[in-house]
Amino acid sequence: MTAADSHDGLEAQFAQWRQYVQRRPELQRSDTEELEDHLRGSVDELVAAGLRADEAFLVAVKRLGGLDDLSREFAREHSDRLWKQLVLTGGADDPATDNRSRRDLLAMITCAAGAAVSIKVPELFGMTLEQDAAFYGPNFALFALPWLAAFLAWRRQARPALIGVLVALFALGAVAANVYPLADDSQSLVLTSIHLPIALWFVVGLAYVADDLRSSRRRMDFIRFTGECFVYFVLIALGGGVLIAFTIGTFEAIGIESEGFVSQWLVPCGVVAAVVVAGWLVEAKQSVVENIAPVLTRLFTPLFTAALLAFLVALTWTSTGINVEREALILFDLLLVVVLGLLLYSISARDPLVPPGLFDTLQLALVVSALVIDVLVLREITERITEYGTTPNKAAALGENVILLANLAWSAWLMLGFVRRRAPFAALERWQTGYLPVYAGWAWIVVLVFPPLFNYL
Repeated sequence: MTAADSHDGLEAQFAQWRQYVQRRPELQRSDTEELEDHLRGSVDELVAAGLRADEAFLVAVKRLGGLDDLSREFAREHSDRLWKQLVLTGGADDPATDNRSRRDLLAMITCAAGAAVSIKVPELFGMTLEQDAAFYGPNFALFALPWLAAFLAWRRQARPALIGVLVALFALGAVAANVYPLADDSQSLVLTSIHLPIALWFVVGLAYVADDLRSSRRRMDFIRFTGECFVYFVLIALGGGVLIAFTIGTFEAIGIESEGFVSQWLVPCGVVAAVVVAGWLVEAKQSVVENIAPVLTRLFTPLFTAALLAFLVALTWTSTGINVEREALILFDLLLVVVLGLLLYSISARDPLVPPGLFDTLQLALVVSALVIDVLVLREITERITEYGTTPNKAAALGENVILLANLAWSAWLMLGFVRRRAPFAALERWQTGYLPVYAGWAWIVVLVFPPLFNYL
């Protein structure tokens, strides 16, 4: 290896290390630069002592300590900075951060209020949640996600051209949700209600990565944002449940019935506004929740692996085919999506510099198990379609399982290479972030093409 190759390889390692460090919000840019200077000095000393550049880098990182330990040390030394991340503003000694936090808060309140108002607008035309479920089902995401996208686009200072694309995509979603003559019991209505929120969430992702559309790192950040936003939304929902219980109970104690207000105003307005609030919380307080999801991932990965392996053993032992009726299809697809979610979030939270270990082997077993189940489900769906013909549900499930099959198969191959130390971890990360548009494209196909293709069944 030439000196130039050695230098390029070392700089690539430094770039990976810097990318990981910059994900830690408690470390400011000056802290990152200080740590990198220290790391480079240590590498130079080790190279001068006779180590190769790659060996010197690994030893220097080991000496520097785990990044989580460093983060905790910085938090102890700069406790005032950590506390500033847990309050609404950035702190009086940082006017720029304080002003930005206040502007973000005002923008969030505006967008959350807009979402709450928008879900009540249909009532001006005589529609209600109780009587017009066929309207609110496919349209529900349109009351919340455009406002979240607006907040993110404002925060990222998106260019006018991109804002135009966002508006056009949300308008297309509104047309798809309302233009087709779908009966209340049609399969296409259910498919639209499921897939349109997925398609629109990727539009939110476009707003999220507005500052760097082609960056693989920003796409991975959006995956992380998705998981953390879900965590915050669940926490808000739990708190909202307590609020509803207290509201009903306290008003009943004075003889006032509040169920109508709760069902017609508090719940629908609160749900759509909570989506915007959850997104704002992720943006404002990343350091609070970012350690929760990786812990959940490490907890549930072995549990899901054991469950999938047990299912495969039972399936082999009983020789019973898989039921591919509607409920079973939804269940298996949700199972595969959960497996994919565990994989994605573990990738987004993983230190790319850490060598493969037992958890990576466990994840490989999880992906391979899901891959086998996907193949079995695909075989059953294909046989049913061949024998009885296709329906919108079966066609959608077929396409989704094919898409998941391709992702899981190549992910398993890349993970095998990483576990065997023959492929870099970055290849798996690039594959997952590059595959995101495939999911978005399929969701739009189901929403826009399936209803007329199957005569609005």
